[in-house]
Amino acid sequence: MSIHIAAKPGDIAEAVLLPGDPLRAKFIAETFLEQSRQYNQVRNMFGYTGLYKGKPVSVQGTGMGIPSISIYAHELFRDYGVKRAIRIGTAGAIQEAVKLRDLVIALAASTDSGVNHIRFQGRSFAPTASFSLLKTAYDAAVSRGWQPKVGPVVSSDRFYTEDPEEWKIWAQFGCLAVEMECAELYTLAAQYDREALTLLTISDSLISHEQTTAEERQTTFTQMMEVALETAIS
Repeated sequence: MSIHIAAKPGDIAEAVLLPGDPLRAKFIAETFLEQSRQYNQVRNMFGYTGLYKGKPVSVQGTGMGIPSISIYAHELFRDYGVKRAIRIGTAGAIQEAVKLRDLVIALAASTDSGVNHIRFQGRSFAPTASFSLLKTAYDAAVSRGWQPKVGPVVSSDRFYTEDPEEWKIWAQFGCLAVEMECAELYTLAAQYDREALTLLTISDSLISHEQTTAEERQTTFTQMMEVALETAIS
């Protein structure tokens, strides 16, 4: 057991999906995994392990924001030997070409968080995805006739900001979407010499102001889930 995860040694697979919403973790376990069993409910941050196409996969909720995913990623990498971590989350589009419900594969993550300035004592670090996981996910999506968008994203520390057009500076430099966790996951994967990837479904657009419902975000973004599971077992 770690501080925030009640699993015993061997309860968690080497490949783990990381949705922010613990109810999305529950949905994935019940919908896609065979012989799934719950190993964690501490703070209602549900975690499950089961079989996908006969191979063990875990799915662990992480909560929202860099501090929250940092806790779970640290413990999964350090205490449970997780080798591949795939975040599956939602994001807001900041490019015209990125539409509602599009699948985005995060090549790299910029951030307005101060955590890496603290970690690297004022230096900058470029958090990037594992190329092997990224290529596997891209190929899995394309083989199904889907056209994912691949590029950099922004991990923001704030959901609500005083400047409603703050996102435009990130868009100007090519970022595709805004989310809240990717930069920390990629940084911790680098620290622990593990593989990490972030798959995002566009749940809203800062350009068109379209948005999906909470229920849709929780249970209907199955394209992203399927690609993540295929990537996890490859």
